[in-house]
Amino acid sequence: MKKVIIATVMAALFLSGCASVPMETEEQSDAAKKFSSPSSENAGLYIYRSGSFGGALKKDVWVNGKCVGETAPNIFFYKEVQGDKEHKVSTESEFSPNDLLVNTEGGKNYFIQQYIKMGAFVGGAGLKLVDEENGKNAVQQLKMAKKGTCSK
Repeated sequence: MKKVIIATVMAALFLSGCASVPMETEEQSDAAKKFSSPSSENAGLYIYRSGSFGGALKKDVWVNGKCVGETAPNIFFYKEVQGDKEHKVSTESEFSPNDLLVNTEGGKNYFIQQYIKMGAFVGGAGLKLVDEENGKNAVQQLKMAKKGTCSK
């Protein structure tokens, strides 16, 4: 019985806690939400995490092996990368990183959703490419996090 109670409390904390990460100013966040096209040589990556599921968890995100930052619920990052090239976007998960390969075109923006999934011990994370309309709608509801701080 004691184990059931402990497991219930841990699950409640996992599902409803609230992690926080360093944030950009409201002005920087609003500027990114204008979704301006990058130069013809670059592509823009909007990497976001919405919803409160797994709220107590922070998860690192990398692009091409370089830290973008740590996510928490309801935040996004914007990063420009070289266009007309394949880029590897990665996030930490329960046992190993999960990778998403994105073929970019110069002058375009791409929207990548990080989502939390239940695992055996802690929550894992995954990534998926989202269409522009749904990506813009999601990012409009979020705040921009500061880049450059990963836990690993």
